[in-house]
Amino acid sequence: MSKTNNIALEYLRVIQLRFQDMKRTAEKTFDQLNDEGLFWFPNENSNSIAVIVKHMSGNMISRWTDFLHSDGEKPDRDRDGEFENTISSREELYEVWNKGWDVFFNTLNTLTEEQLSQEVLIRSESHSVIEAIERQMYHYSYHTGQIVYIAKQLKDNGWESLTIPKKVK
Repeated sequence: MSKTNNIALEYLRVIQLRFQDMKRTAEKTFDQLNDEGLFWFPNENSNSIAVIVKHMSGNMISRWTDFLHSDGEKPDRDRDGEFENTISSREELYEVWNKGWDVFFNTLNTLTEEQLSQEVLIRSESHSVIEAIERQMYHYSYHTGQIVYIAKQLKDNGWESLTIPKKVK
């Protein structure tokens, strides 16, 4: 196997791990909140965790369904509707969350090193598969950070760190 193939396989392995870590981070955050916290938002210009989950899931389903063969912005996606809270329970939140991640991981886990340089479309713009993956890494980590930040505000001193906790003086 060539060095290039080794690098490509390592890239695929590492990004799968990073996305799995990201998903677990958000889920550990959900677990620290009561149901009310999942639906709380500070003002009309902000989103609740439930709305962020709905948006991320809608994005994943649109981007990663038929990923290599059709534009990642599917014509039936209702992006604006993703920002309306229609999720009514923790169970439904997890169903929506897992549906998006399942589509995403099912596609990501089938990619081969040869496909990494293939061109795909997102909103009629051409991207290499690597570029499309990195675009989503940025997008999903941005929203995961929002989820954690909202929860930290709600939990205040009751927040249990998901990483290395800050030293208390």
